[in-house]
Amino acid sequence: MDGTPGPDEFRAQARRWLKGVAPARTAPHEWGQGSDSVAVFENWTETEERERTRRAQEWERTRHDQGWGAIGWPPQYGGRELPAFYEQLYRSQEAAFDVPRRTEIFPVTQQLVAPAVRIWGTDEQKERWLRPMLRTDELACQLFSETEAGSDLAAVRTRAVREGDGWILRGHKIWTSGARVATWGVAVCRTDPDLPKHAGITVFLVRMDAPGVTVRPIRQMTGGTSFNEVYLDDVHVPDTDRLGPVGEGWRVTLTVLAAERLDSGGLGLDNADRALDLARHLPRPLADGERQQAADLFVRSLVQRLTGLRVTSALAAGRAPGAEASVGKLHATATMRATTDLVQQLLGPRLAADTGEWGTFAWTEHLLGAPGYRIAGGSDEIQRNILAERVLGLPKEPKGQGR
Repeated sequence: MDGTPGPDEFRAQARRWLKGVAPARTAPHEWGQGSDSVAVFENWTETEERERTRRAQEWERTRHDQGWGAIGWPPQYGGRELPAFYEQLYRSQEAAFDVPRRTEIFPVTQQLVAPAVRIWGTDEQKERWLRPMLRTDELACQLFSETEAGSDLAAVRTRAVREGDGWILRGHKIWTSGARVATWGVAVCRTDPDLPKHAGITVFLVRMDAPGVTVRPIRQMTGGTSFNEVYLDDVHVPDTDRLGPVGEGWRVTLTVLAAERLDSGGLGLDNADRALDLARHLPRPLADGERQQAADLFVRSLVQRLTGLRVTSALAAGRAPGAEASVGKLHATATMRATTDLVQQLLGPRLAADTGEWGTFAWTEHLLGAPGYRIAGGSDEIQRNILAERVLGLPKEPKGQGR
């Protein structure tokens, strides 16, 4: 595209802009100083979550209004229509500055839901939703998982029944991040129970403050409430808030899930680096087995970063990443497990009792939270099925009667 700055020029432009609007991030603290939190899921109260969300929204609006948000989107949505990987180039520069940290609701809104609206939405829906979502005036959460369906989104039981010019939704969703601060929820519903499970599904955008919507936080093992369950009790949704054709909800859902896997490849890398720092600062020589575990974690984190670069390269070449997304998700959860194994070996009993020593008991938040990512964002089993069936061409998994 004529007038497109090269990657080096773009990074330099981003640095200059960031220097004018945000302070530089201080150098990494010395070992043993500052926060030792390695939480995988935050333990905020609702008040803390709302305040941090508000600060992040202010920053996202600033960069959007000054031409540094929605970088790959067309100008009518406030973007610059640059290649998709330029967003990652920008993020690499922003990491050096002290700006509010984006919580999970932000990539869900901007990188998962907004692209799905762009693909499946009507012209009126695009006009109504895209710019507010990209600017984060409105935030969206995912109403996907259900207790009865597990990781199988095609087995959803939440019903949507046609009534007049809209739909009545009845059901229960679970493991929803950001439900307390979201404006909209993207709900996967069954509209025809007589069709096979992948058919008869429709997607709706539901206002989270609509009558009949109830959000209840879920207490985690870590003590926090990062997730919520959402009850939909006779919630009226106008047909104008249906996303995609009736009965085509599975295809709409796959659009969102594909973007989610692309966004999950960097999970756990900060904690892996922190665990390696722990190994370097341990007040005793490492045993041979511990050296081997540390070396293995270092290699795993390096391979995970290289897989992320493959995704970036695919985007830079103008093609959608394929197997890289599922491989990256699987590798991320394996890195998190390896991080846990190394820390348990290094700390022993100091991990189980809070002695007040910096960088020891804090690791319990990682130990208790990391297993959740084997389910979140598409379970490990689902990722392996995708690779087996769509990449290796192996036979599909047998389905039960009536499935």
